[in-house]
Amino acid sequence: MTATLYTNARIVTCDGQVSRDPAAGALEVQTEAGRITAVGPDLPRRGQKIVDCGGRMMTPALIDCHTHLVFGGDRANEFEMRLDGVAYEEIARQGGGIRASMLATRAMSVEELVQASLPRLDHLLAEGVTTVEIKSGYGLSIEAELNMLRAARRLGQIRPVRVLTTWLAAHALPPEYAGRHAAYIQEVAIAGLEAAHAEGLVDAVDAFCEGIAFSSAMLEPLFLRAQALGLPVKIHSEQLSHQGGTALAARFNALSADHLEHATAADAALMAASGTVATLLPGAFYMLRETVLPPVQAFRDHGVPMALSTDCNPGTSPLTSVLLTMNMGATLFRLTVAECLLAVTANAARALGLQGETGRIAPGLSADLALWNVTRPAQLVARIGFNPLHTRIFQGKSQ
Repeated sequence: MTATLYTNARIVTCDGQVSRDPAAGALEVQTEAGRITAVGPDLPRRGQKIVDCGGRMMTPALIDCHTHLVFGGDRANEFEMRLDGVAYEEIARQGGGIRASMLATRAMSVEELVQASLPRLDHLLAEGVTTVEIKSGYGLSIEAELNMLRAARRLGQIRPVRVLTTWLAAHALPPEYAGRHAAYIQEVAIAGLEAAHAEGLVDAVDAFCEGIAFSSAMLEPLFLRAQALGLPVKIHSEQLSHQGGTALAARFNALSADHLEHATAADAALMAASGTVATLLPGAFYMLRETVLPPVQAFRDHGVPMALSTDCNPGTSPLTSVLLTMNMGATLFRLTVAECLLAVTANAARALGLQGETGRIAPGLSADLALWNVTRPAQLVARIGFNPLHTRIFQGKSQ
């Protein structure tokens, strides 16, 4: 296969510091057989296909590392309820929230879930995304949860995108298990995980540690089983209150702890020691009109990598734009431009355990690249409702 050499680009490798104003042509990138083979100035010309990038900015392709992309139904009514002053926790207690999505999702076949999810996925791809994590969590029965992951795997087969799947059966308690949290964890979350693992459907295990969901003690048996199966864990933690989920995740060397509005400096220290990424989800913060900010400075002080993601879901973050997510990360959480770009590339890859595969422009990694009609990173983060993507490249193939 002929190599391709990208020239005359303002290349931001995300493999170290991010330049505010990368110089055109300072670096070139060579790819071959879907991998990056060389990065540097004035690379040798040996018959490669030459692509003149016209002075545009090139970054690693973007990564959406926390989504609930596969689901059925619609929860716009809950948006109206929140505008009327009803709290998210109260909506959940009234049978809304995750349980409302459960009813719609259970009623759909795998193919119906695929077709419902494709427009959301396509919107992400149109913004330069080449890697998407997709969770289960709206079926809340073994077969319905498996169907969600089957649909997620199918999406990765019919679109040029890398899909990672996460088992999130411990997302909420379905009505048939009311008051029986331990039984649900054993009979659905753990038993279903074993079935998903046997079918090759699961890449990681997640759980919702919150007063309206599960305590850290309830979740420990699930994480122990994941560990025994060789699967990494993640956690939704400290979103609405401080429940100790982040400390649990750190004990299991979790890939990431996500949301984290109520996390503490002590949590940040634990995450730093365990190598756990802080995945911040400004879409949910915005939609729920939260006021408690995640401890961004504590994460900086302790050297905890920060990722950003859409948290695309039907109720609390119906967001399918990583570009807007970066803007929200800057305006709501006061991340710098460089932090925002690293949060959807190198750090997002790390939050998925993919730091050796994608998220940076470096030799040996997958040739997942994005070419933008801009000249500096701030132009990606500052604009709202504007998509400057010129070319999306996944595994060396331009889309």
